[in-house]
Amino acid sequence: MKRIFLILAVALAGVTSSMAQHAKANLSFSETIHDFGDIQESDGKVEYVFKFNNNGGQPMVLHNVKASCGCTTPEWTKTPIPPGGHGEVKAIFDPRNRPGNFNKTITVQSNAENGTVVLRITGNVIPREKTVEDIYPRNMDVIRLESSHLAFTKMTPDQKKTEQLKIISTSDQPLKISFANVPKHVTIKAVPEVLQPKQAGVITATYDAAAKSDWGFVTDNVFINFNDTKDYKNRLTLSASIEEDFDSWTPEKLAKAPIVNFEEKTWNFGDINQGDKVTHKFVVKNDGKSELIIRKVKASCGCTAIKPEKTVLAPGEETTIMAEFNSTGKSGRQNKSVTVVTNDPKTTTTLLRISGNVAIQ
Repeated sequence: MKRIFLILAVALAGVTSSMAQHAKANLSFSETIHDFGDIQESDGKVEYVFKFNNNGGQPMVLHNVKASCGCTTPEWTKTPIPPGGHGEVKAIFDPRNRPGNFNKTITVQSNAENGTVVLRITGNVIPREKTVEDIYPRNMDVIRLESSHLAFTKMTPDQKKTEQLKIISTSDQPLKISFANVPKHVTIKAVPEVLQPKQAGVITATYDAAAKSDWGFVTDNVFINFNDTKDYKNRLTLSASIEEDFDSWTPEKLAKAPIVNFEEKTWNFGDINQGDKVTHKFVVKNDGKSELIIRKVKASCGCTAIKPEKTVLAPGEETTIMAEFNSTGKSGRQNKSVTVVTNDPKTTTTLLRISGNVAIQ
C-alpha cells in the first residue's frame, strides 16, 4: 500500500510540475535566423518579419527588443499576447554606406520562461555607384573636397611629412587655384594648378615640424584662392601632433623616464563678478628618474597661463604654473583649460581644467 501511495505521489508531482510550466508564458519563434542574400545599397532599407507564438498558459509581454547596431531598427508587438496568441518582431536594416557582408542580432526579452531569445539577420550589401558628392563631401565655392581638414597626425619634432587631399572643380570655367596665409613651415600647391571644368585634382602639402618649432596638437589655417580672388570663407585647416619619438626609447631608458604629476588637475574659482580676475597655481612635480622637461603651456580662450621659470625639473623637484582667468565680457558658466606638454612618455599631454560662474552685476 505504501508503495502505491509513493507512485501516486510521484505521478501527482509530475503533473503539478507540468501544469506549473504550462502556466508560464512561452516565446516560440518560427525561425530565428534570416538571410537577405545579396541586396543593393541603392535600393534602400530592407525588412523581415519574425513571427512568434505564445505557447504557454499566461499572457506574454515583450519588454525590451534591442538591435546590435544602429543600422538595424526593430519594431515589435507591444500589447500583451494571450496564451495561444501570436505577434511579430520586424527587423529593418539600412544598407546605406555599409557595403559587404553583415551579420546583426536582435535580442528579444520578455516575461516568458525562455526570457531572452536572440534573432539574427545576415546578408551582403552590393555597393552603389558613388556620386561626386560621396567622393568629395565638402563643398567650397567652386570646388568640392574630400575634407576641409588636412591632418598630418603624429610627427616627431624634426620630421617632414607630405599629405594630399582630393578635389574636383564644379565650375564650368577653367579654375586657377592658389593659397594665402601660408605659414613658413608649410608648402602647399594644387596639382594641376589650373583645373578644367569638372576636372579632378589634388591639393598636396608638406609640413616641416622643425620649422614649426612647437609641441603637441597644433593647427594652422590657409585660404584657397580661386582665379586669384580671395575669400576668407574658403578656409583649409592643417593640423599635426608634434611629439617626441618615444617608440625609439629602449626599455632601460623608459624605466628611467620622467613622470609628470600634478597636485590637482581641476580648479573651480566659484562665483565671481563680471570683470574680476582670478588666479591659481597648479603644482607640477617630477616623480620619475630623469629630467622632466615642460615643453609647452597653452591656455584656451578666456584665460592665460604663465609658463614656469623652471621648465626642467630634476627627479623629485616641483614648480608651479600660474593660471589667470579674466571674466571681462563673459557671463554664466565658464569652462576653460590649460594644456601642458612634457617629455613624459606615458603622459605627453596633460589637460588642466578651469571652471566657475560669472555673474553680471
